[in-house]
Amino acid sequence: MFKKSHTQAGARPGTLIFSADDVHSRVRVIEYSREAVSESTALDLERLVRVAAEGKCVWIDVEGLGDEQLIRQITEAFAIHPLAIEDVINRPQRAKTESYGDQELIICRTICGDGPTRLRTEQVSVILGPHFVITFQEGHHDAFASVRTRIEQPDARLRQHGPDYLAYAVVDTIVDNYYPVLEMLGNWLERWEDAAVSDPNPELLRDLNVIKNRLANLRRSMWAQNHALQCLARNDDSPISSEVRIYFRDTHDHCAQTLEVLEMYREMASNLLNTYLTAVGQRTNEVMKVLTVVSSVFVPLTFIAGVYGMNFEFMPELRYEWGYPFVWLTMVVTATVMVGLFWRKRWLSFGTTEAYAGGVDVAELRGGVPREQTPPKSAVPAHRQAA
Repeated sequence: MFKKSHTQAGARPGTLIFSADDVHSRVRVIEYSREAVSESTALDLERLVRVAAEGKCVWIDVEGLGDEQLIRQITEAFAIHPLAIEDVINRPQRAKTESYGDQELIICRTICGDGPTRLRTEQVSVILGPHFVITFQEGHHDAFASVRTRIEQPDARLRQHGPDYLAYAVVDTIVDNYYPVLEMLGNWLERWEDAAVSDPNPELLRDLNVIKNRLANLRRSMWAQNHALQCLARNDDSPISSEVRIYFRDTHDHCAQTLEVLEMYREMASNLLNTYLTAVGQRTNEVMKVLTVVSSVFVPLTFIAGVYGMNFEFMPELRYEWGYPFVWLTMVVTATVMVGLFWRKRWLSFGTTEAYAGGVDVAELRGGVPREQTPPKSAVPAHRQAA
């Protein structure tokens, strides 16, 4: 269910609500320029403010929002607007961008989870200011390891640009993290499609309903993110330079592409539910057909048994020496003829349908990793699959 940390009615703007469920905060600090880069977990805010004022880029990455004192110290040291911090702490917030003078707040939703039915999104907040970037993550996921690796390269473009390019790299990484998940979903939807026909069962139905809801939530998050990036790329009044806004437009294109794939997968999940219900209905019809055929075979046999089971005194056939075997022969021949007739009309078949060659296992489906990763017919472009 949707749960939001909210202030009491009438509370002043900027009131922060810290939750006891938030994970403890840990900080990573990176200072870099064209000539050098340094990384540390020690937080000397007075020195960092001075370094940023001297023109060197400072990146403070906070994982976990459980340390109220630490977060207040960071935001006060860099003079972050109270409304911006309110959006960072009082979660969840809709993906959006807000300008506060020379600072820009970018709220995104990153994707988490290790299986198709366990996907969720978490909020990542990016605050861009003069020569500094502060990122706040809900959990300890280290989503920006690739960005740090790029900063360490002497010829990296990140080292040649200002903090607005770092903010772009962070947001672009968040969007790119959706692509491996889309690959996984493409694999599972194909396997579920086969399982819906060959092995429709209650566990599969439950998983299909879960994944349909997950896809709907992902689509809503990505739609808001797509709109926010579109506004950011076209906002001439933001502290982001016109050169870097070009890169944000590219990220917006990736976001729009991801949104289209999520919409397609959501429709596929809905179609799979219909396929499942159709397969279950077909199996029910097959069972009813067999029961009807069996009943039809026994109707004449019941009639014969009923006739000769009547207690009349004068029934000549009862005194015939071969009367009993003759009745049995008549019943066997009648049943054989009727079964053969039903067989020719294809109302009755023997044997079982061959199982799907992939051997879909529902228990395996719920495990999160396919036994064999076959190349999917994915809608994700090849040049983004390795992102």
